[in-house]
Amino acid sequence: MKKATLLSLIIGSGIFLITSCAKEGCTDIDATNYYADAKKDDGSCQYEGNVVIWYGETASIGLVADGAVTLTFYVDGQIVGSTAANVYWTGSPDCGQNGSITVTKDLGNAKNLSYTYSVVDQTGWEYWSGVLNFTANTCTSQELGW
Repeated sequence: MKKATLLSLIIGSGIFLITSCAKEGCTDIDATNYYADAKKDDGSCQYEGNVVIWYGETASIGLVADGAVTLTFYVDGQIVGSTAANVYWTGSPDCGQNGSITVTKDLGNAKNLSYTYSVVDQTGWEYWSGVLNFTANTCTSQELGW
């Protein structure tokens, strides 16, 4: 009888050790700090999102006809890029594509955050403004219409 009790105690202790050593970390695949080996989420997930801002030929023609030469793009009051008004896209560019205005935001532990944006020309005239919505692990396209 003592052998059975001792064996139960040893097996029970082994199971306790295995479960108490389970790895913790961020288990959300959309997070920048995703930890594939984690078995339990510890609430540490951190996120970032991307938005690519662009305009097409119609907007470019209107800008140039209006006297715009260069455009400066602001997000949350900070300059994020600039381009010539006569440069345009024939369709939405990919985030990070050469020549695109791509903005990456640290979202902290939120999966979605919104920031204000503004686009002004060389004289300070504001052509566009509004809100950009950033979503974790996503590239969102924001076309500026004319």
